[in-house]
Amino acid sequence: MNKAAVIALTTAVTGMALGAGYWLGAKGPGRQATPAAHSVASREPVKKERKLLFYRNPMGLPDTSQAPKKDEMGMDYIPVYEGDEEAGKQVTISTEKIQKLGVRTEAAAVRDLARTIRAVGRVEANERLTYTIAPKFEGWIERLHVNTTGQQVTRGQPLLEVYSPELVSAQKEYAIASQGREALRNASPEAQAGMKQLAEASLARMKNWDISEEQLQALSKNPEARHTLTYRSPVNGIVMEKKAVQGMRFTPGEVLYQIADLSSVWIVADVFEQDLALVKPGQSAKVKLNAYPGKEFGAKVTYVYPTLNAQTRTVPVRLELANPGGLLKPAMYADIELAAPGKGKTLTVPTSAVIHGGTHQTVLVELAEGRFEPREVKLGMEGNDYVEVLEGLGEGEKVVVTANFLIDSESNLKAAFSGFASQAPSVEHKGH
Repeated sequence: MNKAAVIALTTAVTGMALGAGYWLGAKGPGRQATPAAHSVASREPVKKERKLLFYRNPMGLPDTSQAPKKDEMGMDYIPVYEGDEEAGKQVTISTEKIQKLGVRTEAAAVRDLARTIRAVGRVEANERLTYTIAPKFEGWIERLHVNTTGQQVTRGQPLLEVYSPELVSAQKEYAIASQGREALRNASPEAQAGMKQLAEASLARMKNWDISEEQLQALSKNPEARHTLTYRSPVNGIVMEKKAVQGMRFTPGEVLYQIADLSSVWIVADVFEQDLALVKPGQSAKVKLNAYPGKEFGAKVTYVYPTLNAQTRTVPVRLELANPGGLLKPAMYADIELAAPGKGKTLTVPTSAVIHGGTHQTVLVELAEGRFEPREVKLGMEGNDYVEVLEGLGEGEKVVVTANFLIDSESNLKAAFSGFASQAPSVEHKGH
């Protein structure tokens, strides 16, 4: 086929195709549109693409770039678009990520804020029920009836027998005075009065030495001097300290026994300085001891000491409680819970919602599903699980109570990168 024939054939085929297209396009309603016409009709408005500002370091380092790049570990830099910085420190998190982080929110609500003050203390003997045996004269211990520390004694039980030349001398003086009174019964009133004064002086001297009334009465009935004197327990209790040893010499005022009545005991608790304003005498308390799991003892605050321990920043607080069964023993450790008076109805959030940042406190407020905003708040009294909000939050606003540190970190990171955005043009590009 020659060249002229080929050209003619090509021209004819082209003309037929154009005619067929015109005929199909000219058909009325109900006829199918051409592919080209369908493409044009179904085309949607094209969204305006956001302006790319820069790329930030994937590890949070203060390093940006105007072009895609990788860090030293091979991680791609993250693009930052215009508008990302408009939300400030707000954070948007996908539903899937929220579930993975375990994010949970709770609404700020008005409630009666109760608080329990917890402290650690130790059981001590009640000082008002502690007694000492300390003779007021010099002598020697002839015999011990109670010779072990920790031994239980009853009121009037013999403790020890002592010998003292002074005591024997005083008894003899009393015996002589008593015999003189009998001999001078028919004498002048002046002589009888003088002998009576001598007898009473000898008796008063022995009273001043804490000799019991029972022993003095026995001495009055039988004025003969006795070689030893028996000391008896003044109370039902436990021997807390025993220095007496049979045969030893003692001096006036030397403590031979210390006996404590443990029917009532003290607990001295160390209360932290910041909780001190909520502790008052007469306040009820619960006491728990490791020795008796599951058992609680009731106590009352009787005294708040006026001194503070500079090392622990605590103040001793004394509680008193009954100990009828002797379960509480001196030196036991105890956990104390003091019910502090409530402040009444006030706006509160869970304590776990507060992020402490040194001089300020922040909560994460849920603005919408998946969108959070850190907000600074002013706090007041702290309760058991809730804290009072004085400023910065309204009733019903939801705050994040779990995983808030992770969200806050992402918010701070975003704010930092937003700050870099204004400086991005002046940043020196690396690795181009």
